[in-house]
Amino acid sequence: MKRNTRLSSTLHILVHMAEKPEHALTSEQLATFIHTNPVVVRRTIAGLRDAGIVTSSRGHGGGWLLGRAPENISLAEISAALGETLLPLSTAPESPGCLVEQAVIAVLDDFRVAAEKLLAEKLSRITLADLTADFRRRYDLIGVSSHAV
Repeated sequence: MKRNTRLSSTLHILVHMAEKPEHALTSEQLATFIHTNPVVVRRTIAGLRDAGIVTSSRGHGGGWLLGRAPENISLAEISAALGETLLPLSTAPESPGCLVEQAVIAVLDDFRVAAEKLLAEKLSRITLADLTADFRRRYDLIGVSSHAV
């Protein structure tokens, strides 16, 4: 199964931002963390700005900052702001007149809705601060005293 790289890339960026919440990071800096183009970063986190998860400022010293404290940002909010489902299961009909397809979709759609609800509930209990603390714990285990942003 292909992992949702948009969510994992966004979380990767946000953990770096949470490590230094007072330090604005440019799209170029954020792009280096996930090995991509700054345009991809801007497009990816535009929905986060609309949701108040991040803010941006222009000019010298400008860049992206967290819009609120990491402990007040749930992974469910981040996922919702990206506007993507985490499940690879699609129940969009390919042949709307096919009765077999209708029966299959009816069963799978109930499953998909229940699974997405469970996933959203679990993600709502995990904050960006929790994820950042887990990263910090893992980083400290390898014996390095600081993490450069």
